[in-house]
Amino acid sequence: MPEATSSATDARQSGGRIVLFGVAAIIAILVIAGAALLLTLPDANAFNARVEQLFIENDNLTSQGEVKLLEILAQSGTAFSDVLASYRLVIFVLLVFATALLVATLVFLVALVGMNRRMGEIERAGIQVNSLLISRDENVVYLNNMEFKLTEAAIETLSVLAEARMDGDVLSGSELEGVISGRSAADCDEAAGATRIKRLRDALGNQMVSELLVKNIARKGYMLSINKDVIKMV
Repeated sequence: MPEATSSATDARQSGGRIVLFGVAAIIAILVIAGAALLLTLPDANAFNARVEQLFIENDNLTSQGEVKLLEILAQSGTAFSDVLASYRLVIFVLLVFATALLVATLVFLVALVGMNRRMGEIERAGIQVNSLLISRDENVVYLNNMEFKLTEAAIETLSVLAEARMDGDVLSGSELEGVISGRSAADCDEAAGATRIKRLRDALGNQMVSELLVKNIARKGYMLSINKDVIKMV
């Protein structure tokens, strides 16, 4: 189990570094893009400055119509300044939203990759069992504090597999049937033991738990794919 723990810790640390670097890169890119965009926008007072320059250079415009035209230009400059200021605010808000969405996307992607990696480790290594408590009197098995109510036959099958696992043995179907029935393995049918394994898996119900807990080794037999130190029987 130390290797699995180390691998999981390394994966979490690697995922954390990826998130930090990704968030920093996203923020840096958006800050640079936002700064470049805001700096390239014209000055909000550029239009007003140009109108003021027209007033100064054309002080001989004294007719009522000419003065009215200059006033309209001045009002247009003020309106342009207000619109440009609102544009700057809209651009800033959009950049903030874009940053939040990209950061959230990165976090979800890293979480998804980490989950897929973890599921791959589980598929390769089998289910990680921290405790397996078998109660023959109550016909109950506690797997990682999850309670499974089994039939007497299923409990007997699981108990025999657990005892074999603690001894480091792999039982064939005929050997399993022989231990349970009290007969010689040579007098027992391989299919009878396989049937008991199938019934045990059906009793456990959860396909992933049952398939990974009870391991079938080709041309050898059956065993529990867990650490023998976590098994307890009462």
